[in-house]
Amino acid sequence: MRLLGSLLDQALPDGRLTVITPTGQSTYGRGGKHLTVRLHDRRALLDILRNPRLKVGEAYMDGRLTVEDGSILDLLELVVGANPFERGGHKGKLRKGKLGPIKRLLRRNPAKRAKRNVAHHYDLDGRLYRLFLDPDLQYSCAYFRDPANSLEQAQADKKAHIAAKLHLKPGQRVLDIGCGWGGMALYLNRVADVEVLGVTLSEEQLRVARQRAAEAGVADRVRFELIDYRHATGRFDRIVSVGMFEHVGAAHYREFFGKCRELLTDDGVMLLHTIGKYGKAGAPDPFTDKWIFPGYHLPSLSQMSEAAEAVRLITTDVETLRLHYAYTLRHWLANCHAHRREIEALYDARFFRMWEFYLAGGIVAFENGAMNNFQVQYVRDRRALPITRDYMMEAEERYRAAPPPVA
Repeated sequence: MRLLGSLLDQALPDGRLTVITPTGQSTYGRGGKHLTVRLHDRRALLDILRNPRLKVGEAYMDGRLTVEDGSILDLLELVVGANPFERGGHKGKLRKGKLGPIKRLLRRNPAKRAKRNVAHHYDLDGRLYRLFLDPDLQYSCAYFRDPANSLEQAQADKKAHIAAKLHLKPGQRVLDIGCGWGGMALYLNRVADVEVLGVTLSEEQLRVARQRAAEAGVADRVRFELIDYRHATGRFDRIVSVGMFEHVGAAHYREFFGKCRELLTDDGVMLLHTIGKYGKAGAPDPFTDKWIFPGYHLPSLSQMSEAAEAVRLITTDVETLRLHYAYTLRHWLANCHAHRREIEALYDARFFRMWEFYLAGGIVAFENGAMNNFQVQYVRDRRALPITRDYMMEAEERYRAAPPPVA
């Protein structure tokens, strides 16, 4: 307990934490908001002291750690919020977690492993995602023009925001890399009259996306295939990729951008939307890597720029979405809590706590940690786009005004 006390006193300049163990209890911190955490066995304490970034989440998931007077989000906000990135928090973790050449080599993500990793998360029971996502099943950062907007509105605005950056024209061919359940592809076809090929490694997402295209009567113009992006062929006027780049792996960044350049027409445009890191990119969060997204890596802007520069893709626009994913995750977490019984019936209480910890951890990472979202636009030819950004604003307003799909 002495070692734990020393660590917590340093980590909590603005809060207090009472820790109850089978042998007693102690309070740590320097004042402010107070929470009580119970560790139900002595081994839980030892595990957390050895590897807190992994074992806090596992102890909570297993019911060996409980928050007596609040939620797991309250606990993470207390600890992470006390040391935000802007005030120097997470500096040591980033240095220690820096991926060197050997580690990057060991974390290679060939096609077979990539498919396994995708199946681990995206081939879960589809009813789970319908319980906490918006009706269009957008499983990526929404765009909150007003923080008070609903999740459904923010996801619709996200699609318009991305579509506007693609500078679409009727009849163009669009490649959607990592198409999810098909919502973005169907949206682009509806508002811009383009043909779309969506590629995914998830068999469950493929099934749903194809079904949605058939129901909308556009299966001849919006197609979906079970293809690794490395095996895609042809040329496309536009490429969009939303929430997929996180799964590419740092060892494959140059390969990814090189393939995208190969697939783009000479005057083509690409829009990449991804979670990223402020500052230097580090090793993945061990809990997320083990239980949620095996094999993932969150890039820094410099990593993306270096890889794109190496294959002569020109960066034409960069936007950093700082807090939008935190708002998104708060909606998802609230939806999970509202449907806790249904989720536990699909899986069990341990799964629910795992999912809850994953979403709560994401919230604090976007609000106080080093995580953000990048939207980066690329071209092969510097003349492929208008020389001012006015076209984006005009198109976005037009897309937001488009009538919703017929139910």
